[in-house]
Amino acid sequence: MDLHVSLDGGGDLTARIYRSLRDGVRDGRLRPGDRLPPTRELARTLSVSRGTVATAYERLTAEGFPVS
Repeated sequence: MDLHVSLDGGGDLTARIYRSLRDGVRDGRLRPGDRLPPTRELARTLSVSRGTVATAYERLTAEGFPVS
């Protein structure tokens, strides 16, 4: 899976990561069964804190997108 998370757009970093991942699910780039990268890995790739990524993941989970 080639996951590209964009930090473009408005809002804080958590909101941008959340929207990018949510949009990936909605447009089919992320399909059922695809695994999200670990929070540490994605945080390092995006040069943001792990907590920022973890919060975006928590929001996605609360809305029923990923399943652990």
